[in-house]
Amino acid sequence: MTQDLDKILKEIWPRVRRRHLFPELPAPKCAEGEQRVGLNIKGKKISISKEFVLEMSQVLKPQEVVEGLIDHAVSHYLYCPWDFSTHLKLYGEAKKVLKDKEMAKKATDYFMDVVADTHCVSQKDTPLPKIYRHMNRGILDEAIHALYQRIWGVDLGVEGHEGVSRKLSRLPYLDRSLWRESIRRFARVIRSLLEREERSGGLSRPNPMGSHKPQQYSTQEVDRGLQELASSVASPTEFKEIIHDFEDELLEAIHPTEQGMGLGRGRSLNADFLYYMKLAQNYFLYVRKTAMEKSGSLYPHHHVPWEVGKPYQDIDPWTSFGKIMPGITQTWQRVEGEVFGREEGTPNCIVIIDSSGSMIDPTKQLSYAVLGAACACDAYLRNEAYVAVYNFSDAAAGCRKILPYSRNRTEIYRILCHYFGGGTKLLVEDIEALQTDRVPDIFMITDMQITNLEILIEYFNQCRNRVTAVHIGDNRHVQAFRRSMGLRKNVGIYAVKKKEDIPRIVLGRVREYLYAARP
Repeated sequence: MTQDLDKILKEIWPRVRRRHLFPELPAPKCAEGEQRVGLNIKGKKISISKEFVLEMSQVLKPQEVVEGLIDHAVSHYLYCPWDFSTHLKLYGEAKKVLKDKEMAKKATDYFMDVVADTHCVSQKDTPLPKIYRHMNRGILDEAIHALYQRIWGVDLGVEGHEGVSRKLSRLPYLDRSLWRESIRRFARVIRSLLEREERSGGLSRPNPMGSHKPQQYSTQEVDRGLQELASSVASPTEFKEIIHDFEDELLEAIHPTEQGMGLGRGRSLNADFLYYMKLAQNYFLYVRKTAMEKSGSLYPHHHVPWEVGKPYQDIDPWTSFGKIMPGITQTWQRVEGEVFGREEGTPNCIVIIDSSGSMIDPTKQLSYAVLGAACACDAYLRNEAYVAVYNFSDAAAGCRKILPYSRNRTEIYRILCHYFGGGTKLLVEDIEALQTDRVPDIFMITDMQITNLEILIEYFNQCRNRVTAVHIGDNRHVQAFRRSMGLRKNVGIYAVKKKEDIPRIVLGRVREYLYAARP
């Protein structure tokens, strides 16, 4: 049977690809699988279940079964959910209604099946309805197939479920802009059926056509989906709720360097770190390269006309035609040589973040301080520089965390997200200890309600670092800092008073200081 199925796949795949306008998917494979599940998708690779095809071949031609399964899989790839971001958003809406992880996952799976299959049946000549007509059905399957029977206008041999199918048939499944509202209504209608499935143990069984999990997406798609989710949710709490529900699957799907973004031995996710990491990746800072260092030696740079009284040793005889005459004789103009620094012109950065009681706890609400600091860290790390972090509250009382220069994102974000919630005092000697021979930049974000602010002002007035100071809100301490730093050309001061200020500061005014020409 396996050899026959391989032959059928080779025969049918070109025809299905042509029908769906040649999607960028590898050829499906035959695989041993659970009898109830028709196919599995992992990393966009489609695996057809031999057992499922064998069972359905008792009532259908194997070619029809295989073709219908591939149509189903390709429609998911091309239409719904389309990407991992859409998958997460749909799940989030279902979870708001059902309040239960397993029921929300099941509802999301069925909703995406309805959308993908309805799109395929309405646009293509597909044997999908034949598969659904002869498929073994559970409690919820019966209701969904009654819906198919109603909206497709095809007899699938389903009786009953008139009320549920009538309500579900009113939803605009093919209107992508209304999917989030539609899945909420979808979940409310099938809630009682899901509860019956739960009592009978049916929630643990996979959908007949296969479940949808993060593993079916590429690593790049998962990364992009997490970025978009971080931007779309209302708070870190909402992000964490969704991520925790997919934690086991995400540990297999996310990039290996991010699997340690949490506690435990690299096998759990810390959604707080992940939230700010992915949110910061939506903002793109360009870091100004440092001025090139002088080499101390002179070298010929360009020609200038020779004049009487200028030294003879710099005359270039090859361009002067062997003549010593003003206006004809050319002499070399010499300039001092320049070399790049070790970090290819990008300085390292000391990130100073205030986590005192007057600042927002980043695990409960969106912290502009953590987001701003995360954006700065991301900019320097992308430019191959190193970042040191100084997180302080009442530093004199030991409420501070210091991370030496590092490129380890896990450790950097761990320090950024730590919240002390105490007093507000930093130690200048801690900052001084992070200074190096190659002068680093300083990025500081605080509400400026620092008890020893005068000492910090005095330090910034003396240091040679490029300083970007971002303050949260406005108060008399901010005004004092601004007055004291007003004449310092190496200090830029920017404000965050509302959420809308974040893009302007990170991508606008801060970029005037942290800027590099695009390649």
